[in-house]
Amino acid sequence: MSRRRQTGWVRSTDPGDYQRVPRAVAAMPKDFVAGFTILPHHHERAQLIYATTGTMRVATDDGVWIVPPQRALWMPAGVTHGIEMLAEVTMRTLYLRDDAASFMPGTCHVLPVSPLLRELIVRATELPLQYDERGPAGHVVALILAELRGLQFLPLRLPMPRDPRLRTVCQALLDRPGDVRPLDDWAPLANLSARTLARRFQRETGMSFGGWRQQARVLAAMGRLGAGEPVTRIALDLGYESVSAFSAMFRRAAGTSPSEFRHRQPASR
Repeated sequence: MSRRRQTGWVRSTDPGDYQRVPRAVAAMPKDFVAGFTILPHHHERAQLIYATTGTMRVATDDGVWIVPPQRALWMPAGVTHGIEMLAEVTMRTLYLRDDAASFMPGTCHVLPVSPLLRELIVRATELPLQYDERGPAGHVVALILAELRGLQFLPLRLPMPRDPRLRTVCQALLDRPGDVRPLDDWAPLANLSARTLARRFQRETGMSFGGWRQQARVLAAMGRLGAGEPVTRIALDLGYESVSAFSAMFRRAAGTSPSEFRHRQPASR
């Protein structure tokens, strides 16, 4: 670590500087431009991936998650993942020591971020890396851990198949979630018959092709709503003939209307 970092003049944006800090939680602030991609990697510590503004798409070998500002993604230590910035992102990441994260799951999960937790995370990024554990900074970290302990996980995972032919289809759908072509039109991309593609999709993801595509649309909509885009534009881009049809689908999947979901987002910069 450079002298400037040691003296606190500049806070490091290198994740490696946060993995062995002798504290329960190490918090890193880092900003990204839209479209920036972090290639697949992993960390020694478990990670809470969060952004106060902007939306991210996080992918592992097993699944894909959309992470808008009112959500965070729990990433266990050692899990390889890549991150794509779907908008300008103000990332505020927490790295948790093994003993501090012992109550958290061993798999990736989406978590809701309350206004209190948001402010605690932001405050943690302003603390010295080796903060006084017995002082106010220690209380901030203790509150963060208490908040995490009480959160319920959200079922927002999009499972990814292992078969590279199926992953090609899935990646195309993630890149163009509004593509409404039927299953028969996607089968040649995987060099499979439509029947075989449907059967393998169900076997590898636990979802039908249509169910998987709808979940991909829901997650894409959440990301764009989190960025403040108009509901009408999102509905049409995702292949729906009307806003009402899109809103009905979104309410069934998310438990709230698109407008209500968007209005819950934190104020942008």
